Amino acid sequence: MLDILREPWPWYVGGPVIGLIVPMLLIIGGKTFGISSSMRHICAACGMGNVRFFNYDWKKEGSWNLLFVVGTIIGGFLAGDLLANPKPVSISRQTVADLKNLGIHSFKGLVPAGIFSWSHMLNPVSLVVMIAGGFCIGFGARYAGGCTSGHAISGLSNLQFASLMAVIGFFIGGLLMTYVLLPYILAL
Repeated sequence: MLDILREPWPWYVGGPVIGLIVPMLLIIGGKTFGISSSMRHICAACGMGNVRFFNYDWKKEGSWNLLFVVGTIIGGFLAGDLLANPKPVSISRQTVADLKNLGIHSFKGLVPAGIFSWSHMLNPVSLVVMIAGGFCIGFGARYAGGCTSGHAISGLSNLQFASLMAVIGFFIGGLLMTYVLLPYILAL
């Protein structure tokens, strides 16, 4: 059984499992899937009720969402540490060649150590990119009324036009980051 859990699941299994979350949440209690709203619930729980945006009954509206986030973190730990596949992630030769051109040469583990290591993350350029990127992601998720998972999974399945526009914006931003900004940042 552990061998089955450690191997990558094909898209035709993982996709439907993720897709079943939306109707399950709607059937159980009229909830929508998303992670970014949990930050609002955490701020409300920490007593920031003097700000109108955080002045609501977070226990009634957000306790299920906070439990979902805790479950996601625990599930990520279990999958990444306890059930980790010791083989390197299989990526295309073209991706390996492109990453090598950007100075990334180690492909052991789940993510390239040339980008995701403490020594790399704590250099001044990476630190600024992480702080600025975190702010942009947080601000953008609230400004767009949700995060990528909320819009792409829940919003599109509910045929919301605003979610379609947000998902298009996410893809454009991802392409710009991948092909314009990331090569520039890695060259610094």
